[in-house]
Amino acid sequence: MKDVFYGIDVGSISTKGVIIDEDNNILAQDYLMTHGNPIDAVKRLTKSVESQLDLDKYKVMAVGTTGSARKLVGAIVDASIVRNEITAHAIGTISMHPDVKTILEIGGQDSKIILIDDGVVVDYAMNTLCAAGTGAFLSSQASRLGVPVEEFGDIAVNSENPTPIAARCTVFAESDLVHKAQMGYEINDIIAGLCKSIVNNYLNNVGRGKSIKTPIVFQGGVSKNKGVKKFFEESLKEDIIVDDVGHLAGAIGIAIMANKMGSHKEFNFEITDIEFKTRGVNCNKCPNHCEIMCVLKEDKLIDSWGNRCEKGHIRDIKDMEKLSVI
Repeated sequence: MKDVFYGIDVGSISTKGVIIDEDNNILAQDYLMTHGNPIDAVKRLTKSVESQLDLDKYKVMAVGTTGSARKLVGAIVDASIVRNEITAHAIGTISMHPDVKTILEIGGQDSKIILIDDGVVVDYAMNTLCAAGTGAFLSSQASRLGVPVEEFGDIAVNSENPTPIAARCTVFAESDLVHKAQMGYEINDIIAGLCKSIVNNYLNNVGRGKSIKTPIVFQGGVSKNKGVKKFFEESLKEDIIVDDVGHLAGAIGIAIMANKMGSHKEFNFEITDIEFKTRGVNCNKCPNHCEIMCVLKEDKLIDSWGNRCEKGHIRDIKDMEKLSVI
């Protein structure tokens, strides 16, 4: 049997996963919605990739997790490595484009830029405080306009006069969009203007002051929007690379790290049939008043975090029950 490695990237909007071999070839993959429940999402993801893998030929020997729910999911799957998405995206992208210099990433609710020099991350920036200029922003505007967001890209690239839209804030953007529609601007031009505003917002905020060099790789769900890609190329006056598996870069990167840096132990796909629960408790043993998250597997504590001193350390269910539930 051949050893393979499982990478999981759990975000606020979507959950991505891949299983790769030792040469980084993708053997199984999926992309699904998190729906506010990362535990359920990773169970569905695991069932999906298991169905794509011939378990008579392969055995998963390490799991890595990244993304906003990386610690929670890492506890559930007994991950051998848990890392932030900056590192995971960089390693995943470098595995596909060894000479990459800049990674532009726009996801469902956040966006980031990663600058790389000779295979090493030298700078990065993230926008996580506002959804303006993200996939969620585009989806909400699509709903307002009554046009499927999947059609935005094709519409935008065919517009010759994108309507200027103020997109620094979702509230301002929605107000401006309604105003422009009432003035009589064509819907197609408004959609193109929205896509162009995504680019302007990104470059003026996340990319402000950054030295963007080629090759440039564009990732995240919004990278599938042809209009946004077109306006990035127009603004930067450079070609932009968009991969078919660019949305899986974080999962690929953490799978590679699980192989190269994690401890190897066979993964048990039976986690899909196990009940996991989370419990938030408040520690009042010192002025920190820490909020501690506990993860239970079949009512047995398997992990906890959030305490800032030893007084809040939770070793078992009894320790947890002594603290007040949030």
